[in-house]
Amino acid sequence: MLEQDFELLYLKFRANYYKRMVEKIGPREGSLSATECFCVEIIHLLGGPTVSQFARYLKISVPNALYKINCLVEKGYVERIDGNDRRENRLLVTAKFLDYYGLRDRDNARLMSRIHESFSEEEIERLDEMIRRIIALMDEPEQSGGENT
Repeated sequence: MLEQDFELLYLKFRANYYKRMVEKIGPREGSLSATECFCVEIIHLLGGPTVSQFARYLKISVPNALYKINCLVEKGYVERIDGNDRRENRLLVTAKFLDYYGLRDRDNARLMSRIHESFSEEEIERLDEMIRRIIALMDEPEQSGGENT
């Protein structure tokens, strides 16, 4: 039951976010494809990765990553910032992306308001504690089972 409920919660978050993203972006020049949307969000969530880090995270080649990044730069959603040694550029999302990304913030604010209306302070504290523990579990390195898959 927990597995199904957690999956449903995750899917609802994703579905609501992408619904809002599609509503906001719409079919106009310079809009993002689904893959581009995913890539720019990954760049944002990685917190300014290098091209190599982005490619490694997605398990794609550097040339493939560069192609995706160049499209995002052309559309104005990502910029390259020179790194310390000038060999590796950092990738940062632009204000244009953050405007679209803010859709999630508004959705979350509405949900948080409803949670505060529906649950007791103790329930909210317990939920917060569990969420923090789940995040910590997600941040732990995966344990290898000794098998090559």
